[in-house]
Amino acid sequence: MQNHPKRIIVIGAGFAGLAAASVLAKKGFKVTILEKNDQPGGRARVWEKDGFKFDMGPSWYWMPDVFENYFSLFNHHPKDFYQLKRLDPGYRVYYGAHDYIDVPADRGQLDELFDRLEPGSSAGLKQFLDQAGYKYKVGMNEYVFRPSHSVTEFIDLNLIRKSLNMQLLTNMRKHVAKYFKNPKLVKLLEFPVLFLGATPQNTPALYSMMNYADLVLGTWYPFGGMNEIVQGMVKVAEELGVEIKLNTEVTAIDIADQQVSKIRTVSGDFEADFVVAGADYEHVDQQLLPKQKRNYTPEYWDKRVMSPSSLLFYIGTDCKIDNIQHHNLFFDEDFEKHADEIYTHPKWPEKPLFYVCCSSKTDASVAPPEGENLFFLMPLAPGLKDDEQLREKYFNIMLDRFEKLTGNKDIRQHIVVKRSYAMDDFTADYHSYKGNAYGLANTLSQTAFFKPAMRAKKVKNLLFTGQLTVPGPGVPPALISGQVAAEEAAKYFKE
Repeated sequence: MQNHPKRIIVIGAGFAGLAAASVLAKKGFKVTILEKNDQPGGRARVWEKDGFKFDMGPSWYWMPDVFENYFSLFNHHPKDFYQLKRLDPGYRVYYGAHDYIDVPADRGQLDELFDRLEPGSSAGLKQFLDQAGYKYKVGMNEYVFRPSHSVTEFIDLNLIRKSLNMQLLTNMRKHVAKYFKNPKLVKLLEFPVLFLGATPQNTPALYSMMNYADLVLGTWYPFGGMNEIVQGMVKVAEELGVEIKLNTEVTAIDIADQQVSKIRTVSGDFEADFVVAGADYEHVDQQLLPKQKRNYTPEYWDKRVMSPSSLLFYIGTDCKIDNIQHHNLFFDEDFEKHADEIYTHPKWPEKPLFYVCCSSKTDASVAPPEGENLFFLMPLAPGLKDDEQLREKYFNIMLDRFEKLTGNKDIRQHIVVKRSYAMDDFTADYHSYKGNAYGLANTLSQTAFFKPAMRAKKVKNLLFTGQLTVPGPGVPPALISGQVAAEEAAKYFKE
């Protein structure tokens, strides 16, 4: 293989695509990434204007061990590429005007916070987080690196025994309620699942592992923004000889004798011995492959439960904003109602919850000295109508409440940079199915081998990776997905 390295094409330079490319290049393959957009990173692209630098997508750095483990594959460490800081408090949750809690990094202070809101609840918190830690360790060591080709991968007595403690059949709502009654604490512990793609009632209690990632492993920030991770991954890939072709959108995949014969792009055709598709799975399956070679039908995709889309605003101000932290959650309205309007009866919400990131509170490099860098995010049901009038309506709703809850006045007159981003943009930039932002929902019926298959069923030398296949949505899972796909691709040549 070293004399005549096999050629592998990776479609998409998101986290999964970059990870797959680097692992395969390290194994001696000749790897080329074909990326539709003008910069790598997928949803973690960056937008800069007038001295402001915005992360366009992910803004939470959780599960630092996953990044450390990834870079260690190449004898690197995250600190080789970016400086990390653990945020303290990790984030602020607003429940009403001047009614908020700051979530401390220190465990002792966290216990004090819980006991103050619900006397004696720190004992329940210990039990809850001990269980969550067990799930995290078993999940990360036993589950997430399995390609989930079939149920037989999970027929392992040791794994089955451990699975009995993973609470796959209990939902998050019941699990949290077992330990906590205070509505503020319940919202705090249920909030991660709002972005997993289902209500707490429909999300397996397995995902309390996210509370362990949040409250124990902590919320971190890479100086320069989340795109610094991408830049580090690109450096690793290029060190290994990976070629990244930007502005090279794939338009079709030709198949002959159950093998990819040619990849057609806007810039010309490419040949490959193997293909790893890190672009949107549904798009590759339904638009790039010939109909008779697709894994699934349009009806199958339409029945998938997708995670939310989002309405985003990138805002630069020429003034400082008071009474906020780096990360801020606004839970002053009914959690249940907004969740219902995302997952059960999809529509633009009446009284949405939302999130605001102000990374300039931590990092002076992302805004001019006198200004702030603000990132507004409102979760939305995927597939809704999207237009400028609706976007502006909801920006005003969010900003009015933001001012009321934080006590800031007349922010509008201080806005010097503003850009919106929503479903139509996710579709245009990433071919995102129904304009979703996070991938496939983590419901029980869409976990492990119930997810869309990593392996192409009718094409021998094609695999899928990314947030619509295993292990699931989010930056750390995407990193893992790329690694798993790379190992599976390498097996193809051994076989």
